[in-house]
Amino acid sequence: MIYLIRHGETAWSRSGQHTGRTDIPLTPRGEQQARDLARGLETVRFADVLTSPRQRARKTCELAGLGENARSEPDLAEWDYGDYEGRLSRDICAERPGWTVFGDGCPQGETPDQISARADRLIAHLLTLTGNVALFSHGEFSRALAARWIGLAVAAGRHFSFAPAAIGILGFSPNHPDTKVIELWNALNAPAIARQ
Repeated sequence: MIYLIRHGETAWSRSGQHTGRTDIPLTPRGEQQARDLARGLETVRFADVLTSPRQRARKTCELAGLGENARSEPDLAEWDYGDYEGRLSRDICAERPGWTVFGDGCPQGETPDQISARADRLIAHLLTLTGNVALFSHGEFSRALAARWIGLAVAAGRHFSFAPAAIGILGFSPNHPDTKVIELWNALNAPAIARQ
C-alpha cells in the first residue's frame, strides 16, 4: 500500500497562500502534527520512504519517525504555481473568474497536463516497488496523484480535500488486484490509520 502523507502546517498553508517552490518551514503546530503522525505510522513496516525535496515535507517525515531511511523524490514536489506563488485563490479568481489550479494551471508554472505526466511517472515508479511505501508530499500535488492513481484526470483532484498532516492510503481492490483504489483519505486520526 502507498501511504500518502501531506506535510504539517506552515504559515502559508494556514493562510491559504499557494506554496510551491517557496521553501518555508513548519509552524510549531505543524511540527506537533508531524510528531502525532508517528502514533499511526509506527505500526506499519515501510519498504521505502520517499519525500518531496521541500523542507516542510522532509521535516514532517523526520518528526513522524521515518526520516532515517527517507530518499528525496523530486516528483513529489508541490505544483509549481509560477506567477501565482504566494497568492490566495480568491485574489486570483478576482482577476480570472472561475480559475482553478486543477483546470487551468499557473502562468509561468505547471499546467494540469504537466502535473498529470509527473504523477503518472511517479505511479509507474511506485508500481516497481514492493511492500508498503510512505510518500511525504503536498496538498494539491497529492490530490492530483490520488486522481491519477484511480485513473481520473488531474481536474478531479479538486474534489479531494487534503488537510495538513493528513494521510491517504492508495492500494488495490482485494477482489480485483489490477484495480487501483483509495483505501483511506484525509485521515487525521492516528489510531484509524494504524488499523489499516
